[in-house]
Amino acid sequence: MSLSEAISKFVHNNSHICIGGFTLNRNPMAAVYEIIRQNIGGLHLYVHSNGQGADELIGAGVVVKIDLAYAGTGRFAPTCIRFAKAACAGNILIEDYTNYQMTLRFMAGAMGVPFLPTTTSLGSDIIDKWGFSKDVRKKDKRLPADKLIVIDNPFERGKKASKVVLVPAINPDVAIIHSQTADSEGTVRIEGLTFSDIEQAKAAKHLIVTCEEIVEPDKLKNNSGLNTLPHFCVDAVVEVPYGAYPTACYKRYDYDPAFLKMYEKYAKDDSLYNKYLDKYIYKMESHADMLEKNIGAKRLETLKADPDKGYSTKAIR
Repeated sequence: MSLSEAISKFVHNNSHICIGGFTLNRNPMAAVYEIIRQNIGGLHLYVHSNGQGADELIGAGVVVKIDLAYAGTGRFAPTCIRFAKAACAGNILIEDYTNYQMTLRFMAGAMGVPFLPTTTSLGSDIIDKWGFSKDVRKKDKRLPADKLIVIDNPFERGKKASKVVLVPAINPDVAIIHSQTADSEGTVRIEGLTFSDIEQAKAAKHLIVTCEEIVEPDKLKNNSGLNTLPHFCVDAVVEVPYGAYPTACYKRYDYDPAFLKMYEKYAKDDSLYNKYLDKYIYKMESHADMLEKNIGAKRLETLKADPDKGYSTKAIR
């Protein structure tokens, strides 16, 4: 289906959503822009270690709560700029976990279990500092009653049992991920690192997959061991070339340093950021429209990945 159709069908006001990718890699940016363009708000966002996607959703004011391990885009924004501004202003509620804990939370959701145990974060403030108060949790029945629970290892004998941290499962209303290839039935093939995308996809009630290209099913039956998600997990598959731009899509194109430097300038200034939203999102009919009017084929050509290396050798960094 079309991207506008997929977003309007599965993402609604006050939805709990998660987006895939990792910092500057495979963020489902076309879908992020469409959510903003459709003015869907009150979202509870879950991410692992995301970057541009999370920052733009927060910058547009459509996110009210976020669970995450990290938000940043490397040297362009070691901490995402609009995220940091919203945090300091108290405009969003933030619950932070370790990278591993967020993976376990998505995995628990995918497995259909209420929590998974770990020892990570023991001895750190992750245990004691909660972003969602007890009152907030009581008012929102979708939130777990506790951020996490520390228990004695029930399998150890004696009075000095070691501690174990239980982290709650995540089951969002919808997950949105971007891949290089999918077929018309919804089978997905992600090349390179999958990050926590597979766990997110299986944990969610609904899954939207944007991809660089949709192929006929027979094509993905060849070397089927390379496929990463079966079609029955997928509710909508959308072909969006450069759908991760300005982040990278391994073996297809690199992140755009020029765009990210420009974004940094806009993101640091509130009035300029409103101009950014108008120019790059609100006044654009689609992702393709934005690329054509604001980026151009010549610049996209410099970002194309070298077939052997998987990243661009021409991008000016």
